[in-house]
Amino acid sequence: MLPLTIDLERLENALEGDEAVDHYLDLDTGEILAVGPAAPLPGSAEKYHVQPERYLPIEPLAGAKSLAMREEFLYTQPDPHAHPLLSRALSGRRPLRTFDYGLEHFPRMREAWHLYRQRRLREYALEWLEDNGLEPASELRPRAGRSLGRR
Repeated sequence: MLPLTIDLERLENALEGDEAVDHYLDLDTGEILAVGPAAPLPGSAEKYHVQPERYLPIEPLAGAKSLAMREEFLYTQPDPHAHPLLSRALSGRRPLRTFDYGLEHFPRMREAWHLYRQRRLREYALEWLEDNGLEPASELRPRAGRSLGRR
């Protein structure tokens, strides 16, 4: 696996997605690039040494996966008042937004959701990196007889 210094929080945000912005991972620097709809693709302005394979597109999580994450969370929560309201939110129109708005009525559950979401997004980010043959340099463990400082 190719180790890169990657801002995992930015990768998590890119995976969570924003339809108006495309995200790319620069395989040389580990930087996460956000590209708006009218902006040129990363590397397209380079005159020499054009390397289209240098920029790996980051596809946001599918809506079904985001919905499943909320459903998984909901089944970990014992609040009898929140469960029916949030279950209806997930089966209705605009389920992600309605679920997030519904959490406003339950501050403790909202806090639990943020912690759960953060943990799951980290897991998804690490899976995405592994699927693409990458690993964050901060996640590397020193091997016996070798120091990470000597690269």
